[in-house]
Amino acid sequence: MRLLASAFATALALLWVFSIAWGQVPALLLFGGRDHDVFLGCLNCSRLETVSVCNRFGEKGSRFSSKSIWNRLGDYGSRLSHLSPWNKLASYPPVVVDRDGSFYGYFTANRVDPKRTQIKFFLTFLDNVDEVNNDLERARDLFCGD
Repeated sequence: MRLLASAFATALALLWVFSIAWGQVPALLLFGGRDHDVFLGCLNCSRLETVSVCNRFGEKGSRFSSKSIWNRLGDYGSRLSHLSPWNKLASYPPVVVDRDGSFYGYFTANRVDPKRTQIKFFLTFLDNVDEVNNDLERARDLFCGD
């Protein structure tokens, strides 16, 4: 298990290095809820922005917030919730869109969802959901490059 965690952390670090070019990518926004009308944060914004999922002190990045994918007890962070990206069978996983409304797929651990995001960096987390969900705070830190 420790070797897997180390390999996972190394892969994430490499992906983070390669994702620095994201400055040219539009802000990728996460919306949840049955109608995708709940703003869950910006996935690739600076951790200093209040709406960033990487801002551990903000509503979207806090492990205590009800509107955070990092709150394992909340609707959007629990591996049991039908609204959570971490639930492999979620009925209503969050969607990734940009500010213009362009659709980048569902942010979901469900590998067979045909509309699942194809963004490789996100898939690294979603495909390792068991590892991620064991410690969402550490997963957030890895996701955000801390």
